[in-house]
Amino acid sequence: MSLLRRRKPSDSDKKRPTVPVPVQDSDADSTKGANKATSVPVPSSVRRVKARWSCFDSCCWWIGFVCSTWWFLLFLYNAMPASFPQYVTEAITGPLPDPPGVKLLKEGLRAKHPVVFVPGIVTGGLELWEGHQCAEGLFRKRLWGGTFGEVYKRPLCWVEHMSLDNETGLDPPGVRVRPVSGLVAADYFIPGYFVWAVLIANLARIGYEEKTMYMAAYDWRISFQNTEVRDQSLSRIKSNIELMVATNGGKKVVVIPHSMGVLYFLHFMKWVEAPSPIGGGGGPDWCAKHIKAVMNIGGPFLGVPKAVTGLFSAEAKDVAVARAIAPDVLDFDILGLQTLRHVMRMTRTWDATMSMIPKGGDTIWGGLDWAPEDGYECSNGQKKQQKNGNGYSHKGKGNKTNTDVERPRVNYGRIVSFGKDVAEVPSSVIERLDFRDAKKGNAMADSNASCQDVWTEYHELGSIGRKAVADYKVYTAGSVLDLLQFIAPKMMRRGSAHFSYGIADDLDDPKYGHYKYWSNPLETKLPNAPEMEIFSLYGVGVPTERAYVYKRASSAECSIPFQIDTSAEGGPDNPCLKGGVYLSDGDETVPVLSAGFMCARGWRGKTRFNPTGMKTFVREYSHSPPSNLLEGRGSQSGAHVDIMGNFALIEDIIRVAAGATGEEIGGDQVFSEVFKWSEKIKLKL
Repeated sequence: MSLLRRRKPSDSDKKRPTVPVPVQDSDADSTKGANKATSVPVPSSVRRVKARWSCFDSCCWWIGFVCSTWWFLLFLYNAMPASFPQYVTEAITGPLPDPPGVKLLKEGLRAKHPVVFVPGIVTGGLELWEGHQCAEGLFRKRLWGGTFGEVYKRPLCWVEHMSLDNETGLDPPGVRVRPVSGLVAADYFIPGYFVWAVLIANLARIGYEEKTMYMAAYDWRISFQNTEVRDQSLSRIKSNIELMVATNGGKKVVVIPHSMGVLYFLHFMKWVEAPSPIGGGGGPDWCAKHIKAVMNIGGPFLGVPKAVTGLFSAEAKDVAVARAIAPDVLDFDILGLQTLRHVMRMTRTWDATMSMIPKGGDTIWGGLDWAPEDGYECSNGQKKQQKNGNGYSHKGKGNKTNTDVERPRVNYGRIVSFGKDVAEVPSSVIERLDFRDAKKGNAMADSNASCQDVWTEYHELGSIGRKAVADYKVYTAGSVLDLLQFIAPKMMRRGSAHFSYGIADDLDDPKYGHYKYWSNPLETKLPNAPEMEIFSLYGVGVPTERAYVYKRASSAECSIPFQIDTSAEGGPDNPCLKGGVYLSDGDETVPVLSAGFMCARGWRGKTRFNPTGMKTFVREYSHSPPSNLLEGRGSQSGAHVDIMGNFALIEDIIRVAAGATGEEIGGDQVFSEVFKWSEKIKLKL
C-alpha cells in the first residue's frame, strides 16, 4: 500500500486554470521520445494577468519621450563645438561672408561716434513695478518681452496690467509698468529672436562698448509727450547724448531709430529745441551741436495702413488669415478670455499706436480713383533701378514682358472698402450714405452688462451705427479719421490731443509749436542743423499691406462688428489682392511711400520742411529670404524687423558711425519706384 494517497480535488481546485505538463509514457512508445500532456492545476498566487495599456499610460509615455528627446538634444547642443552650425551651413551653401564688423575691422575702421538706439513699438521690454493682487510675485518681472510666461499663466491679469487708463492714457490706479533699461531692453524680443543684438555685436567688433552705445528705452504704449510727463524719458535721452558727446572728445552721436522710434525721435528733436516747460530748453542749435546723423530704419514717417485695421478690428493680414483657417476661434469666450476683444480693449488704450495712422490724407495716400502707386505690378516683382546722374533708369525684371495682359486696376487710395466690388468699380457708381450724423444706440450695453468687462466702444455704437459704417462703402486716408472718430470717440479724443495727421499750410504759424504736431513731418520743420544728415533705410520687395476689403461680422452683443473679408481674392488677374488685403511694395509693414517719400522729395534740398537744406539719403535693401533653415532669418532680409540683421544695412551704419558721410557710402541706393511715386504727389514744398 502506497504511503502517498491522492487527494480528492476540491471545488476551488476545479476552478483553477491548468497548464499542460509533458509526461513520458512507460510503454514501448517511450523509446520514440513521444510525450503526452496532462493538466496540472496552477495556484492563483502564481497566476499572471495581462496588463491593459490605458490612455493615461500613453500620455505618460509621450511626455516622457518628449522630455527625454528635449534633454538629449539640449545635451547635444551644449556639447557640440560652437562652430558646428556654421560648419554645417557652409557645407551646404558654401563659405559664409564675414560679418560686417569683422570685415570693416580688417579694413581698419574703429569706433568713433557714439551711437544711440531708439527702439520701435512692441520691441522694447516692459517690467512690473507695482500691480494688483493677481500679479503677486511679479515685481520687476517682464510683462512684455522675454518668455511671455504670464500670458498663458494668468492672461486676464496680464491684459489688466498691460492696459492703460481709458481717460488719461497713463497708468491705471495701483499699476506701474515701466520700460526695461540698458541694451538688454531691446537686444532680443524673446529668447533667440534678435532685434538690436546683431547690430550691437557688430559694432562691438570695431571697438564699441556700453559707454559708447545707449539704448533710448521708453514706454512705447503711451503718447510721446507723456513719456516725458511720466518717466522723463525725453530728458534722459537729452542728458545721455550730452554726456556721450562730452566724454568722447566732442564727437557727435549717430542716432539709429527703428520703426515707431523714428517718429519718437522726430518728436524729440522738436522737444529738445523748444523752451521749457513744454520742451527741453536746448535751444535752436542743440541738434547741430550733438547729432552727426539720424539713420532711420523702417520709418513709418507718413503712417501705415495696418494701424487703421488694428484700431478698427484688431486685425492685420496675419490675424485675418488665422481667422480664415479657424473661423470664430479668436472670438470664442474661452475661460472668460474673448481673445480679439481683449486685444482691442488693451491696444486701444495704447495712445502711441495712433501716431502711425496715415498722415497727409488723400494728398499723400490717394483718393477714390488715384494713388501714387497706380500701375504697380505685383506679379512682376521688384523693379530694379540704379542711380544714373540726376535721374533713375529702370532695368531688369521690372519691365513688362507682356503688354497684351490687361490687369484690373488696383485702387490703393481706398484704404477700407466694404466688399471687393466696391474696391474695384469706378467711384461714380458707388452709392454712399454718410455715416457721420447717424444715430448711435447703446441698447446693447443696457441689455448685457458683461460688455463692460471687454470695453471697446463698439457696444455703444448700436445696430444703426454699425449699419451706417458699412453703408458708407469706402474710406480713404482722409475719411478714415472720421471713421475712427465715429466708432471710438474716447480713444480719438486722447489721440487728437497728442497727434496730428494733416499738412501744414504755414509752418510759421505759432500753433505748430504745440507738441501734437512734432511727430508729423508734414507739420513741422527739421532742426536748424545744416551739417546733420538724415537717412531713410528700409527694405523693399516684400508684399506689404496697403488697403483692405472688409465685411460686416457677427452682430452678437459685445462682438467686433467688422472684419477683413479673407474670401476676397484677386486670382491670377489681380495678384495684388490676397485674403482681403491689397499688397504693395515695402518691408511687410511699412509701404515704400511712407518710408521713402520724405527723404526722396519732402526733405530733399531746401524745402519748407527742411529750411536749412540738410542732406537726405534713401538707402533701400532688396529682400532676399534665407535659402535654408540653417541661415535663420537671413543676412539679406528686407522685412521690417529682420532687416536689423541685414549685413548690408549694418555695414552702412558702421561706416557712418566710424566717420563716413552719406556720399561716401554711395548716396542713394534705390530698387523701388519711390522717386516716381513721389513725383505724383502734389505737395507744396
